[in-house]
Amino acid sequence: MGGVIVIGVAGGKDLYVADLDAGTIKPITPPTTGALQTVVDLRSAGASVIKGVDVAISVTSAEDAAHGRFDG
Repeated sequence: MGGVIVIGVAGGKDLYVADLDAGTIKPITPPTTGALQTVVDLRSAGASVIKGVDVAISVTSAEDAAHGRFDG
């Protein structure tokens, strides 16, 4: 299992790296080259890029998630 996930929220431009083992989430400096830049370009064009994650749900708050209330 991978313990690190790159996250971007729909409608936002920022990317974050979540280290699940360390329990941290930090912003990533926007890439200028490489595969992650390709992901940024695709995302800017409206695409969703998913690899190695089988569940991702947007919620309004942690409390909503804990109670099974999901957006949409």
